[in-house]
Amino acid sequence: MASNRSVLRVLAGETVSPPPIWLMRQAGRYLPEYRATREKAGGFLDLCYTPELAVEVTMQPIRRFGFDAAILFSDILVMADALDRGVHFVQGEGPRMTPLAPAEIDRLDPSRVSNHVAPVLEAIGRLRETLDDERTLLGFCGAPWTVATYMIAGRGTPEQAPARLFAYRHPEAFETLLDLLADASGDYLAAQIEAGADAVQIFDSWAGVLGEAEFEAYAVRPVKRMIDRVRARVPDAKIIAFAKGAGVFLETYRQKTGADAVSLDWTVPLDMAAKLQRDGAVQGNLDPMRVVSGGRALDEGVDAILSALGDGPLIFNLGHGITPEADPAHVARLVARVRGEDAGR
Repeated sequence: MASNRSVLRVLAGETVSPPPIWLMRQAGRYLPEYRATREKAGGFLDLCYTPELAVEVTMQPIRRFGFDAAILFSDILVMADALDRGVHFVQGEGPRMTPLAPAEIDRLDPSRVSNHVAPVLEAIGRLRETLDDERTLLGFCGAPWTVATYMIAGRGTPEQAPARLFAYRHPEAFETLLDLLADASGDYLAAQIEAGADAVQIFDSWAGVLGEAEFEAYAVRPVKRMIDRVRARVPDAKIIAFAKGAGVFLETYRQKTGADAVSLDWTVPLDMAAKLQRDGAVQGNLDPMRVVSGGRALDEGVDAILSALGDGPLIFNLGHGITPEADPAHVARLVARVRGEDAGR
């Protein structure tokens, strides 16, 4: 059963050939079947909180491409929504919510989270029953720093200046916020595993805007707190951590946080990735634009990663989420090439 799941074998440090593959945002707007289901659901959060629809869109890329892992269809801002920040999505603009003031942090109520995410946990249980034994089921959540940036600004901002200023001006309040998010998110991840997820990923999508001291305080410490909290409930939990844009800070990120695998964005040099692989599994790190391009650019990108990292514990993935412009035919070619089924290899 679980021993047949290649992603879990890699997370345990094993080299699997060909490496298992899944893609961040593999269920999404590049698929016509996803767009049809999204239209049926109405709002984006309605799709996240309706178990049968969340299961359907999670399974769509598995049916089409046969990825080695299914990742729960949800969103990193479910946590902010569970904390009653009025999360909503504006078409063509992204998430919006009520900006968080320092005085409001002590009024955030993490006891709301468990009931709020119950439909998400139900979807996980249904997915584990639906997936075959060889397929890994991944849960996920946002890292405290990344979720906090949206909560403070009320939206995404290019360099997260509102959150950085908030942290400098109100350091004690900001630390309280990160600790609250770390604890609530750690409990959420543990609940996902208990509901049927085989492993989980922590997305720190905005880690790349942080300086050295800030990365330690806002990205490393809270993620370690999360992981410690997960393993207090689920000692053998397998955890992937993705600190996008972290660069050289990744050299010690695994050791400092306790993550089993480090997911890499496409800016990480492959020789650096190979060094990180000496300490355990790595995941990544194809540029999503190569999938949009297809053809030679796609083939060369795949081959470079397999050449540099294929002899060690590797989960093949993109360096960030697949974009809506990607052609599903290019994704099929990507999967075939990773698995050695492409006639051109």
